[in-house]
Formats: sequence, structure tokens, C-alpha cells
Amino acid sequence: MLLSAACCTVFCAPFVASAQQAASSHLPTTDDLRHLKSVGSPQLSPDGKTALFSVSDTTADGGKSHIWIVPVTGSDAKPRQLTISPPSDKRGEHGAVWSPDGNAIYFLAHRNKHMQIFRLDLRGGDAQPFDLKIMPPVDDSKAENAIPPASADKDKSEKKPEKAEPIEIDVSGFAISPDGKWIALWARDPQTPGEKKQKDAKADAEWVDHETHRSRLYIAALKSDGVIDGGLKVVSLAQDVHGAEWAPSGDTLIASAEEPNHASDLGPAGSTWLVEASSPGTPKQLKSIPPTARGASFTPDGKTLIFSAETPEDAPPGYAEMYALPLSDAETGAGKPTRISAGFKGQLRGGGIDFLPNGAPVSIAGIGTRMSVVQLSVDGKTAPRPIDLGASIVSSLTTNHARNGWLWLAESGGTPETLCYAAKLGSSCTKLPIPELAPEGMKTVKPELVTWKSPGASFTVEGLLYLPDAAKSGKVPLVVDVHGGPFGAWTDRDDAFASFLVAHGWAVLHPNPRGSSNYGVAFAAANKNDLGGGDYQDVMAGVDAVLAKYPVDANRMALIGYSYGGEMAAFVEGKTDRFKGIISMAPVIDQFSEYGTEGGSWYDRWYFGKPWEHFTDAWRQSPLSGAAKAKTPFMLIQGQADTTDPLGQSEEMYRALRQEGVPVDLVTYPRENHGPLAGGIFGRPSPEPWHGYDARQRIIGFLTKALGN
Repeated sequence: MLLSAACCTVFCAPFVASAQQAASSHLPTTDDLRHLKSVGSPQLSPDGKTALFSVSDTTADGGKSHIWIVPVTGSDAKPRQLTISPPSDKRGEHGAVWSPDGNAIYFLAHRNKHMQIFRLDLRGGDAQPFDLKIMPPVDDSKAENAIPPASADKDKSEKKPEKAEPIEIDVSGFAISPDGKWIALWARDPQTPGEKKQKDAKADAEWVDHETHRSRLYIAALKSDGVIDGGLKVVSLAQDVHGAEWAPSGDTLIASAEEPNHASDLGPAGSTWLVEASSPGTPKQLKSIPPTARGASFTPDGKTLIFSAETPEDAPPGYAEMYALPLSDAETGAGKPTRISAGFKGQLRGGGIDFLPNGAPVSIAGIGTRMSVVQLSVDGKTAPRPIDLGASIVSSLTTNHARNGWLWLAESGGTPETLCYAAKLGSSCTKLPIPELAPEGMKTVKPELVTWKSPGASFTVEGLLYLPDAAKSGKVPLVVDVHGGPFGAWTDRDDAFASFLVAHGWAVLHPNPRGSSNYGVAFAAANKNDLGGGDYQDVMAGVDAVLAKYPVDANRMALIGYSYGGEMAAFVEGKTDRFKGIISMAPVIDQFSEYGTEGGSWYDRWYFGKPWEHFTDAWRQSPLSGAAKAKTPFMLIQGQADTTDPLGQSEEMYRALRQEGVPVDLVTYPRENHGPLAGGIFGRPSPEPWHGYDARQRIIGFLTKALGN
């Protein structure tokens, strides 16, 4: 059958393997990294027989996401693609979930100028969009002192007021109740015709932190055939809603919200609300849940809430622990949440909480260089226990309401990502067939785990070392790649970018210095008010440990990093001349200007306080403070639309080094924000077809010149 470009439709053809020419085994090339796909968002059908998942096209093909399906049993099981996108849709189909009866799926897609919810009946037919229109809650063009568009009549007294009409919304997310009777969705207030006229007339001043539009929560009843019965009912919340989860009973839900207008820049501003589906006008705030919580899940019996929130210990913002709170206590405001992960020497990942058949919660956690499934207890009396699923990296763990099967994604260094199924969690992985994610013949490198002592501290530091074949016969150059964060960590995943560097004959070291996640609270907090201090020493100690044990040439070393890794690269520029070249991508250079222009300052404030109150500390932890000592050839790579570490940071370092006479290059990329540019460079699917390719070419050219091979 033909595939419709107007809407999503069932793709009945069987899965066809990669059409690329057979190729001999090889490490990744820069073009290979333009031809990597990714798999994500697995969902197990209600009957436990079928897996739903998404596949993102390669960067070369636009990086769009599409929905696939595959049986979980049967030797002849083949995946098939369910959805496609018209050229106007730059993102593709995403957010797919099963209908409770398993006969259909719901998903989001951009059609007809709006992000819509679609329902696709798996028994046949095209996907049908929901017609979601609302009377606009906000119309800034009617506000007092609003500037009328240039086309407005001079005599406004004679102008008839425009009649308000329902406007279609762009849906951000949705959730279907377990019984299939309700749908909850959240969406930003739409632009009104009057607001559009003002914008077209360039009467478009923005009053910072006085935005009146909100991301609102709506609830609608569903008919037996899965379509909306009547209109949307708005939930009476003044906050911005960013998620919701239904109770097992299907009659209530938990909504996660946040105070609007960047209130989080002043401190934690989240809130959690209980909403009755039949009474959306009277939501109840669950004040016992802390403002750092992000979402909550009901235990299978519906009596307890499990959620992640920041630890009460002194640790970087984002250091999450898991908590339990009886729903009755949450409603009355009595009681205190129970820490069910206290003392855990790892980092629990918020969201994605599921439950074993006995009701025990399970979650993904980073433990050193691994990502594992961890079982917890609702009462917190049993220490978190890892469940070995046979891979270094486990992600996207999920089950269905019947808990009669499990899906997850698994990968390890040198082993590509795969979609796994098991009838019981803890059983071995049954690999489900999925489309080929990499060009034929492409292989990656398995790293070695290396450890060393942290100078001046009692920590044992870990790192991952990738070695080229040339190391078997002689010394090789070393590229040290520092991770972002600093509250982040390198893990033993299938790393195409590291393997791409190894393909050029270079060893690659991924260190996890103090301040990294996955090693407990004390380790995570060890670089407080010490950015570029102890963590820099840990990185250099790791270099020395590798030089002492492995065939690495101390006279041919370079250092690179993205985000905090880029900041560390800039620290290194002013602290040592041991490297022959340094590449800093999307860095922080000046803590003063960064603090005032980044998207939010709460994270930085924990590390060194408000810079105008802690001038000496902030300047000491600014790489710009060492620019006068710089000597090493330096390259800056930066997205022009970066809101995390804005363009001005790289521009400051470029100007400083250029005026100091240091060889320096600055390369910027239009339209690119912080995360998307990183993804494009490191080989994740991206809608920008050439930015990542261009950056990799420049990286290789710079390193080749610096390392002399």
C-alpha cells in the first residue's frame, strides 16, 4: 500500500535490512557518524506480546523519529514501521503509548501547523488526529496599554471588537488513564489572532518574567472507540504544568508543575498536585512533596507515591534520591517522605519508576561507569539492590500494567545498543529484531577500566581508556576527553565518537574526577567552590596513571571537552603546557558574565554563591583568570543559540587568547543550542545535516596538527 504524506499510516511491508553495500569491519568515519540511527521509548503492549519503540533517522536523513512495532516472541518475528512523516514535519512521530485495550496507539506528530495527538487503530486504517481547540485563556493584545497593530483603525471607538473563536493548541504531552476512560494533556496557551497581528506589525516588546501564557493541564473523557467525548476541561492551576501520571484506579492523577516566569532561578519552585478527573476545577496541592520533586508514580495498589527529589545532604542541584509517601499523608500534609535510597553509592535517575509484581519499586541508577536497574523497598528498610541484566548500560526499563513482561535497552562498550525482552525481570535478555542502527561493518572499541588515587583526597577515581591497535606495537598519542556537568559521568556505553578518535591512531581517556555523579554524595560534592581545582588534579593524575601503565606518548597529548568539559579545557589552558592542543566546546569562561546570561543560575549558585558576593571565589573559578598564562594552541566550538553556556563565553576566551598571542580558532554554528550541537558532533541523530560533520572535520584537523601524525 502507498504511504500517506498527509497523515501517519500503517506500514505493512516487512522489515528490510540496510541497503548499503557490504563493507569490511572498520572503526567509525566522520561520515559514518552522519549515518547512525537511534532506538528509544520502548512500550510493552497490555497483553505482553508486542513491543512498541521509536527509531530516529540518521542525521543524513533529517534525524526524524518514527514508530515501530515487533512481536516479543517467535523466531520469525520481524519489526515493521508504523508511521512516516511529511516533509513539513521536522521532528517526526514521538511519545507513543498503547491504548489500554491494546488495539491502538496514541502518539504526537506535527501536522497542519500544530503538534497534535493521533490515534492509530492497529486493526486497520489511517491515524486520526484529535481536534483540540480551546477558547484562549490569555490574549495579550487586549491588555491595557497594548500597542495596536499598524493596520488598526485610527478611530478605535468605531472599530468593532473581534469575536473570540476557539483556537487549536500545540500539545506538549499526554497520558491515557489505565481504564481508557480519560485523557490528560498539557499544552501552552495558543497565540491569538490579535497577538499574531501585533507580532506581524512588530509591536513585539517582551516584558521579561511577566509572561501571562501558561502551560496548562486539560482533561477529557474518551469514548469506547478512543476518541474524545465532548470538549477539554482545564485544570485550575496557575503554574506551568510539565507532566501528569494517572492512578491505577484511573479516576485521579498526579500533576507536576512549576511556578512560572523563571521562579526556579530564585530557588526550587516545583509543586505536585492531585487532580480528580471529574473535578478538574479543584486540584489539591500535595505540600508534603518537596519542590525539587519531578513527577511521582503510584504504587500498584494506589496507596503510596514514589518520587525522586534532591537529597537533603549538601550536594549539587540534581543529585536525586528516591522517596516514598503514603497518599493519605500527602493529601493531609501530615507525615514526612521516607528516603528509600539513603546512603546509596550511586545516582538514581528520576523518572521511569516501575514496580515488580510484589510491588517493589525499580529504577535505573548510575553506579560508577555502569547504568543498572536497582530494586528498592517502599519502607526504605532494605538497601537498594542492583539487578544484573548482563550489560554495562541499561536504560528505558518498562513494563505494562499486568507486569507480565519487561523491555529495556542494553549496550556496552564495543557492543551496539539492542532492544531486550524478558518475561521476568532478572532473566536473560531476549534480543528483539530492530532496524540496523549503524552502517554495515562499522565497529566500536571496548574500553578498559582504569583507576587511580585522587590527589589530596581519599577518593579512588575511575576512568575509561580506549586504545588503538597501534598501541600493541608502540607508543600512541593520547586524547583526554572531559565530560560535562560537572555533575555528570562517563559510562561504559557503545561510544561511536570515542571510537572515531581511536580510528585516527589515538588513545582516548574518559576520566570521572571528583564532582562526577554515580559515586555517592561525598564524591559529587567534593568540587564545591573548587571548580578547576581538585577535579583538574584528578584529571592530571589520571593522565599520569595512564602514562605509567600503558604505551602512551607523553609528548603527544591533547585535551578536549564539551560543556563543563569545555570549561575544564579552558582551565587546563592556563594551568599547564603538557598538552599540544586543547579543544573547548560550549564552555563557561567567565563566571560573572555566565551567571548573568545563562538560562538559570541555581546550579552555579550552589558551587560558589552569587559572584558579586563572592568575587574572589568566582574569579578563581573562571578560566578567563588564567588567560595571561596561556600558551597552548586552542580551538573553541560553539552553538550560536546556546542558552546553557551562551555564545559570549567562547567569544570572551577567543578575544583574550588572540590578544595574548596564543594560536586560537573560534567556530560557531547557527541555530544550535547546547544539547543539540553536542548530539550532532558525537553522532546522535540531528536535524542539522552538516554541523556535526563540519565540527568533527575541524576537530580531526586540529588534533592531527597538534599531535603531529
